[in-house]
Order: sequence, then C-alpha cells, then structure tokens
Amino acid sequence: MTHQISCDLHDYIEVACMYGYQVRLILKDQSTVEGKAKDIVTDAEQREFLLLETAAGPQQVELITLDKLQVLTANARFSEVVFSDSCES
Repeated sequence: MTHQISCDLHDYIEVACMYGYQVRLILKDQSTVEGKAKDIVTDAEQREFLLLETAAGPQQVELITLDKLQVLTANARFSEVVFSDSCES
C-alpha cells in the first residue's frame, strides 16, 4: 500500500499547478527546491510527484517528502501550506 498526502493538501498543489505558481518547497530533510509548479505525475508504483520547472530544468519531487510549500508568486490564492507528518494509507 502506498502513502499519500491528504486530499485537502493535494488540492493546494493542484491549484499551484493550475495557475503555474512559482514555489519554494521545503522538504522533510530541510533541503529546498524552487521552481514553477507544472503538474502532478504518478509513477508505476503509484507514488505521486510534483513536476517543477527549475533553473536547472525539470525536476520531480515526491509529494510525501514535502514539509512546507511556499508560494512566491504575488497575489496568489494562498501563500503557504504546511504538510503534517501523518500520511494516509
């Protein structure tokens, strides 16, 4: 069984992709990634990834590794989302 983030948190990521927000992701290991939110993709093991367009090119970040999402785009519909440690199975 795979771990996923809650539907409520998933919705924020979908909005970021829909509007092409520039985002900063803080991962659970406290590393950061910045880029334009493009899409959510799923691999063969049903893991979900946020596809970002970064300065270094496309990058995929697994959703369950997210600790915080900060929106860098001005006048966005939200500014920050904090992901809890609890995952749904």
